[in-house]
Formats: sequence, structure tokens, C-alpha cells
Amino acid sequence: MSGTGAQSWRGVAAEDRDEPPEHVPFPLRARSRRLLAELLRPYRRQIALLVAVIVVCNAASLAIPFLIKVGIDSGIPPVVAGQGPGTLAGVVAAILAASVIQAGTRRVFLVMAGRIGQDILLELRRRIFGHFQRLSLSFHDDYTSGRVVSRLTSDVEAISEMLQSGFDGLVTAVLTLTGTAVLLLVLNVRLGLVSLVPLPVLLLFTRWFRRQSSLAYRRTRETVALVIVHFVESMTGIRAVQAFRREPRDQEIFSRLNADYRDANIRGTHLIAVFTPGVKLIGNVTVAAVLLYGGWLAVGGGVTVGVLAAFLLYLRQFYEPMQEISQFYNTFQSAGAALEKLSGVLEERPAVAEPRVPVALERPRGRLGFEAVEFSYLDGTPVLPRLDLAIPAGQSVALVGTTGAGKTTLAKLVARFYDPAAGRVLLDGVDLRDLGEDSLRAAVVLVTQENFLFTGTVADNIAFGRPGAARADVVEAARAVGAHTFVSALPEGYDTPVGKYGGRLSAGQRQLVAFARAFLADPAVLILDEATSSLDVPGERLVQQAMRTILADRTALIIAHRLSTVEIADRVLVMDGGRIVEDGPPDQLIARAGRFAGLHRAWLDSISDLPGVPD
Repeated sequence: MSGTGAQSWRGVAAEDRDEPPEHVPFPLRARSRRLLAELLRPYRRQIALLVAVIVVCNAASLAIPFLIKVGIDSGIPPVVAGQGPGTLAGVVAAILAASVIQAGTRRVFLVMAGRIGQDILLELRRRIFGHFQRLSLSFHDDYTSGRVVSRLTSDVEAISEMLQSGFDGLVTAVLTLTGTAVLLLVLNVRLGLVSLVPLPVLLLFTRWFRRQSSLAYRRTRETVALVIVHFVESMTGIRAVQAFRREPRDQEIFSRLNADYRDANIRGTHLIAVFTPGVKLIGNVTVAAVLLYGGWLAVGGGVTVGVLAAFLLYLRQFYEPMQEISQFYNTFQSAGAALEKLSGVLEERPAVAEPRVPVALERPRGRLGFEAVEFSYLDGTPVLPRLDLAIPAGQSVALVGTTGAGKTTLAKLVARFYDPAAGRVLLDGVDLRDLGEDSLRAAVVLVTQENFLFTGTVADNIAFGRPGAARADVVEAARAVGAHTFVSALPEGYDTPVGKYGGRLSAGQRQLVAFARAFLADPAVLILDEATSSLDVPGERLVQQAMRTILADRTALIIAHRLSTVEIADRVLVMDGGRIVEDGPPDQLIARAGRFAGLHRAWLDSISDLPGVPD
């Protein structure tokens, strides 16, 4: 694997992984605690009931060895002496009752905990997805698709694991350790102290495992982030991958990243393979020591056989929770890191914020205005130094200029994907920052050259901008833009699936579907951003007929490199360096022999030799 390729993908991963600097400290960070508290708050009573249920379950479990001790010491000798099995029968009945209580409360706990956990995860997924949709484009420009997938999948699953099994294991382990330690000392202080002698060694061993597993876990999270990013990016750009025969190289990179992920998991497995047998070894040595010392005491009458049996049973319960606590720490590490990342995303505020008291436009007309508008992207370079512009309602305006002239930026400001650094963008005299989002989205629609189609049918995609539209309205919109003919010829007509990203349709067909979508939405302002740039000349002519239909009686901003699109505009704005250098009807600008006239001549020369274009 060459250094360039490896550094490139590791660079992406470095951006993509936003793990805490070293590990998630206990307790959680403030914003993670806030998020967890918000998620748990509606379930406070149910959680309190869960704690009570698990306490009863644990008490029943701890009662069984003690009852066995009573049965041995008080139930068996009378039977031997011929005094009757009454005591022993009572103890057996009590053990059966404790077992039933333990099983019943355990079932109640699992059912309740599962329901609460799934409800919390449902709310968390809803909140994350909704928040991602509300965040501004400037956020999504920096946040990679791999991170989005990771937030909604592996991070939510990490929290799910903690909710489903982590707290259960922790609460059970703490109650078992505490209750068992107390009972050991109550039954016999000397045997109890012998039982607890190995505890410091076990605590040191557990501390070592916790630290090492924390490092192994972090490495696992880093490597899986690399795998996710590479996979998502490769599948998203699969056309480019196949077009440039990149498959072997991508496979090589993926194999290397996957091998790193495998090695990280193997390291974690090795740690568990050391820790789990180690805990069992310490427990078994302790059992042997207690059996030796307790047997010696029993021979001398220092303890009863029942006490010794109870000790041995309690020791089994005492050492097993140490492994549960260590496993919970790993679960907590994973969930804590996930909470940190999710809470960070949820605390992101949209750069384009909804107004506190939004203004609603009942019947927008589409009059646009730019008053001393200034704008720059993250690098600080001015894109629009100072723009003043008025566009009457119903006027079609073509924006022309070289790449970087500010055309698309102007359109994005009208759609309010960004807010200006200074000045105001007005719709019917109202600052866009004062408009409610619903009013703005209903009044302004953007159609881009990507003409993105979603998985579903043709009808679903046409109705995307007006959910719930009747089929008759969908068909009428398709007829209006000239799409009905090709849609009717599809195997299932309007119910034909378009495939991923509309891949089953041609570029021109996708564009017509996008126009039908815009026509059905019926906005006051329509923005066409390079709407015909990906089409051939015949396809462009077909789409231009649809453009004339959807531009009628509405304000339009048309961004085009191909000047053929400009022919249908009422007005042309030639932009350079964020400034308007020419402004007027297309015919007048051509007659002036200025910059637009030069662009027009160059365009005519470029298409003069194309087939199907008249001289």
C-alpha cells in the first residue's frame, strides 16, 4: 500500500473520527449527562420500579445459599435422629419460592428494561435524524457521510448495549458484591476475612484490564470508523470507481483497513482471554483456601457444615460480578464516547436559524431584493463584496459569468441555505431571516443539475415537494412539463421504481421529473442551477420546452453556462467577482458588443459544428 493512498484515507478518518481525546471519564461529561438525563427523564418512575424489581431479584438470589445452610444445619440432623422432615421440607419450599421470585422478577425486569430501552433509542434516532435535517448546509459541507452513518448506527447501538445489558449487569454486580460480602462476614468473621484476602489482588487485576481494554476499545473504534468511511465513500462514488477502474486499489485499501480492524478486535479478545480465566483462577484458589480452612474449623467445631457450604456457594457468586463490572466499563466506554459525539451533534445550532417570531407569507408574489449584501465562505474570501439588486415579481433572470463569479452563491442566498454576512435578502419586502421556514420553502424551490431522485416510484418523486398530492395532480404536472409521454411508456407507468438516485432513467428524464416536481410545488420563486448542463443538445431542447412552462408567471433565477438557456430569460445579469457588470435583456446586451455579446459569439462558435444544430 503506497504512502500516498494510506495517508489520504487516514486523513479522511482523522477528520471523521471525533472520539474524546483519551477516554471518556467517569462520570460522563456535562453535555453527555444532559443528553442522557433528557432521554431518561420521561421514564423516572419506570426506572425506579426497575431498581426495586432488581433488588428483590437479587435478594431472592442471595437468600438461596443461606437457606441451604439452614437446611443442612437444621433440617438434616433431625431427620437422621428420627425427628421428621418438617424443617427440611420448609427449607426446600422456601428455596423453591425464592427461585420462583427470582425467575419472575428477572422476567419482569427484562421485559420492562427492553421496552424502556427501545423507547429511548426510538426517541434518540428521531432526534438525531430530525436535527441532521435542520442543520444548515455549512454543517453538512464539513460533516462527511461516513460520520452521519456512524452516528445513526454504531453510536446508537453502543448506547443500546449499555441500556439493554450494561446497567443491568452493573446494578446486579454491585448488589451481589455488597450483599455477599456482608453475608460472608455475618456467617463467620474468620472465614469471611479469609475469603476477602484475595480482593486487593483482584481489584488490581481488574484495574489493569480496565486500562488495557480502554486502549483496545479506542483502537477498535478508530479502525471501524476508517472502514465505514471508506465503504460509504466508495459506494457513493461507485460510478467514478468503475469508470476509472479503481476497484483493485479500493479493494487493497479496504483490505488493509479491515485487517487493522480485525487486529484491534483480536487484541480485545486476547485481553478477555487473560482476564476471564484470571478471575476464575483467583476465585477457585479462594474457594480452595476457604474449603481447607473451613474444613479444619468444621472438624474442630468452629463452624457448621451448613455455614461452610453456604460460604462456598456465596464465593461463586462473589467473584463472578467482578467480570460483569469490567465488562460494564467497556460498555460504558463505548456508550460514553457515543453519547459524547451525539450530544456534540445535537448541540450544533443551525447557521441559518428559524426566527423567534416568524413572518408568514400568505400569497407570495416573488419580488426579490438584495440590499448591500455581503457574503464569504469559511476561508473569508469575499464572494459577494456588496450587492444591490431588485428583481420584480414574475421576471425570469439569467445569471451568467465564469466559475466563481458568485452566481450559485446568489441563488443559495435566495433559497436561504446561507445567510449574508451583511445586508438583507428580501422576498416581497420581507427579510428572509424573518420568514418562517415553511413559508420560505413553499415560496422558493431550487432545481439543481444533480436533479436528485429518491428511491421510490416516478409518482413519489414528482409528489416529493407536495406530499399527499392526488395522482391526477401528479399526472397534470408531468403533462405540463412534457414528461407524461415517457412516463406512460415505462413498464409500470407512474408506479415504475426509479432506482437508486434515479439510475433507471436517463439524464433528460430525471430532469423532466425534477421539473414536474417543481411545477407541482408551484413556488413563487424558482431557481434553476445549471439545470441543463448535463444534457446533450437534443435533450436540452426538450428540457427547454418544459422550462418555458414552469417559468410562466413566476420569478425565476436561471444559472447556466450554456447560453442557449438564457434565450428564454427576460433579463440577463453578467457577474464577475461577485459584482454585476452587465444587466439587461439578452437582445440588448448582444447588441452592445460587451462581455455578454462576446460570450454569446463564443457559444455560437462552439455549437456550430454540432449535429442537429442549424447554421
